[in-house]
Amino acid sequence: MLTESEPHYRQPLLKTPFHERARSLSQLDSFVPWAGYTTVDVFSSVEQEYFAIRNASSLYDLTPMVKYRIAGPEALRYLNRLMTRDIGKLTPGKVAYTVWCNDEGHLIDDGTVFCMAPQEYRVCTAERQLDWFHASAIGFEVEIREITDEVAALAVQGPISCKLLKLVGLTGVERLKPFEHGEFQLPRGSGGTAAHIPIMVSRTGFTGDLGYELWMGPADAEAVWDALMEAGRTRAVRPIGSRALNIARIEAGFLLPKLDFVSAAHTLHLGTERSPLELGLAWLVDFNKGHFTGRRALLAEAERGVRRQLVGLDIEGDKPAHNALLYTERSGRRETGSVTSAAWSPTCKRNLALAMVNAPYHVMGSVVWAEIYLNRELVWERRMVRARVVERPFYAPARRRATPPAEF
Repeated sequence: MLTESEPHYRQPLLKTPFHERARSLSQLDSFVPWAGYTTVDVFSSVEQEYFAIRNASSLYDLTPMVKYRIAGPEALRYLNRLMTRDIGKLTPGKVAYTVWCNDEGHLIDDGTVFCMAPQEYRVCTAERQLDWFHASAIGFEVEIREITDEVAALAVQGPISCKLLKLVGLTGVERLKPFEHGEFQLPRGSGGTAAHIPIMVSRTGFTGDLGYELWMGPADAEAVWDALMEAGRTRAVRPIGSRALNIARIEAGFLLPKLDFVSAAHTLHLGTERSPLELGLAWLVDFNKGHFTGRRALLAEAERGVRRQLVGLDIEGDKPAHNALLYTERSGRRETGSVTSAAWSPTCKRNLALAMVNAPYHVMGSVVWAEIYLNRELVWERRMVRARVVERPFYAPARRRATPPAEF
């Protein structure tokens, strides 16, 4: 938090409770802003951090994730009116991924909803949504409050993540199923005022792998970080930045706001808004639950069919197709879409991308051509590379759903 000795014009970005621990381990001093906080982009090596996610365990500072407490006699009714998914199916201890739209059926944002208790929920988003939430709450008896700075969060992801949490004393965490959360007690080391640190653990994440997210009070953040780093010292645990996480989330086929879509509340040009159906998120739209914002528009779109869709691409070669335009033919005469996210997958050994592709070329198995530019010794080369529409996720290990997870 800002202090009198750090006026906002000298330190405009906030620091998370994990900042000092992360900064002491940062070898490159590479930081990026996220939701008003400064966060690590890469600690030492993107490759080493990526392989920690896939082969060991990783720590990622999730505190800047924007968090809201939504509670009151009509909290469920309000959320069901706001969101496309049936929140009524969410019971205490459960988590759901969901989206919400405007009246035109265009996506405002996506996020996760935690059912904390009857008529009490926590909604987590990448960007701030307080104005939209308040505007949508007119006529509902519900309290909406941002609690971002009241909750520190840490993602623990990778094949030994469960083992790591058990080593620090979170007994029973192995019983959590995907998209469940529970309350745990972390034994505190010497010097603490209490014997245990209360932590909420959810079996969620942004890597498509076995993983958990830890939610705690800011005052306990450093103690939790230290316990995890010490327990993982001989098990290759590693803090990671956003660049390594980005490769993992592309392999998992997850969407990133401002990259794979822009919120309809922020778009400046007509035609750049996206609907859940266009983004391949039709499974999140429940037309049978009753009315919700955007339902009529989405019903009409479902009946006529989408004109474009976000798809997974398997691209020939090993050069990521960052921001590539897509064409129907190798000649490049007819454009049919563009790449939104791209990466070479070290695990899949494939050149992957997410792309918005026009009909009818978004159909599974369709072939398009990606225009890739490579800089070789200060000379740009243009290549037209074949790309095939494939299913996503590109990478989905069985361990991500195994309960209890295998021991390592």
